Amino acid sequence: MERQRIEQMQMRLRSEALNQRKEALDELAEFPPEVAVPILEKLAGERDFALRRLAAMGLGNHRTDAAFQALQQMVSQDQDANVLAEAANSMFEFGEAAIPSLQELFERSDHWLVRQTIISLLIGTPYNEVLLAMVRQALEDDTETVKETGILALNQILKSPLQPQALTLLSELAQNADWRTRWRTATALHGCQDPQAKQLLAQLQQDENYRVVAAALESASA
Repeated sequence: MERQRIEQMQMRLRSEALNQRKEALDELAEFPPEVAVPILEKLAGERDFALRRLAAMGLGNHRTDAAFQALQQMVSQDQDANVLAEAANSMFEFGEAAIPSLQELFERSDHWLVRQTIISLLIGTPYNEVLLAMVRQALEDDTETVKETGILALNQILKSPLQPQALTLLSELAQNADWRTRWRTATALHGCQDPQAKQLLAQLQQDENYRVVAAALESASA
């Protein structure tokens, strides 16, 4: 009976109906890792990126060395940004052990979805040095949303021992010709009581763009 249930579940994982795939994945999460992980590893080898993404999602439900290794293989070999972003989400569930792999993936990938996902994952964690290194790279990214995500991440770094480095970057960004960069800079300064931060906000309150002014006023009032 158990074998039949597993076979039916594997069929539903490959169903055309998304709700059946999700139900099967939820059911698989209740199985022991020695049963579930091999099924997910096989799914990770499918040609359909949606099935590989499902595998990445499922592997995060099983905190074992085998699942972690399967995710590491996915982030090192898969080429689809949707799969990589989902694998990054699942890897993050493994804690500190995942940080080197996530940093390497961020440096290697040039896709906005992967980069934004990884930066967002690290916001709110104690890995501020890694986050700052990613922010520096994000500021050089050609995709505006990646750059903006990096700027906003500086708000966390302002609350860490790396505050001086963050303020140096924000001082440069406050002079940027692109109003969107100055706008995000004003938001990133929210809540910072350092005199240099207050000076930057006073400067941005005199900006020519009303969005920048509004963000600076809001940040200054925090």
